[in-house]
Amino acid sequence: MRRLALVVGWTFLALIAHAANYPAKPVRFVVAFPPGGNADLMGRLIGQSLSETFGRQFVIDNRGGAGGVIAEQLVARSAPDGYTILLVSLAHVVNPNLGRKLTYDPITDLDPVSLAVSVPNVLVVHKSLAARSVPELIALAKSKPGELNYASSYATSLHLSGELFKAMAGVDIVYINYKSGGLAVPDIEAGRVQMSFSVITTALNMAKSGRTRLLAVTSAKRSAVLPEVPALAEFLPGYELTGWQAILAPAGTPRTIVSTLSGAIATMMRKPDLRQKLLGIGASPIGSTPEEFARYRKAEFAKVTQLASKAGLRTDK
Repeated sequence: MRRLALVVGWTFLALIAHAANYPAKPVRFVVAFPPGGNADLMGRLIGQSLSETFGRQFVIDNRGGAGGVIAEQLVARSAPDGYTILLVSLAHVVNPNLGRKLTYDPITDLDPVSLAVSVPNVLVVHKSLAARSVPELIALAKSKPGELNYASSYATSLHLSGELFKAMAGVDIVYINYKSGGLAVPDIEAGRVQMSFSVITTALNMAKSGRTRLLAVTSAKRSAVLPEVPALAEFLPGYELTGWQAILAPAGTPRTIVSTLSGAIATMMRKPDLRQKLLGIGASPIGSTPEEFARYRKAEFAKVTQLASKAGLRTDK
């Protein structure tokens, strides 16, 4: 027993020493998105800022595909030493609800580090729709059950934003599936689809055409990017469903390292230069503690589980 206690003590001291010198070498920063696009750009901005903060390279490793499963599986099987971390999106809590056979547990095999950014979506309607506000849209949808439709990509924050809207507003609006939000844009602008939930950058581009209106954002409060556009929560109290990006680490990563990373991210997110760059691509900087993100992840998982069940979301669709 004494020998075991000594071994445990030495191991603990080694971990403390390891954490105190962290990072002593480059860190592999796995990004669960393919190169290109805003999601990847957000990851690169965060990775660059981490490199500058610590004076060590956080090397981007793009592992897109399967809604983030490929990247999560890789990191879940990596050594919990702080030298492999992961950037994920809302898909992290969506995947367990799609009937996928996962070889890891996204919740227990990946420890929360920080909720980095929130990415609000925007409720967009074609100008021909007789609704210039959320209350008018709800009234119109209730008067024409099953006649209105909305577009988004499947099982994404855009899709779930629509499903939560339908549930909380008590309306029957038909969902039209597109392989990506961008592919829906021509049909929305042409009025072939009446409404959509779109990322901020896409919504802003559509608004420039003059053929659409931006009715609301899906965050709990108004976005700094679109301060003149109300939040859906102003009309549907408690409404909130946004995209987000967060940092995870393999389960068992020393708490001192996790705290070091989360503290650095929180500080980064207050820097004006990084904030402006993130806001410019529609992301609201956050930077949370591991405990705050753990609570947020639990709440998001519960919300998504309920919505996925109600909407019948499956990977075979």
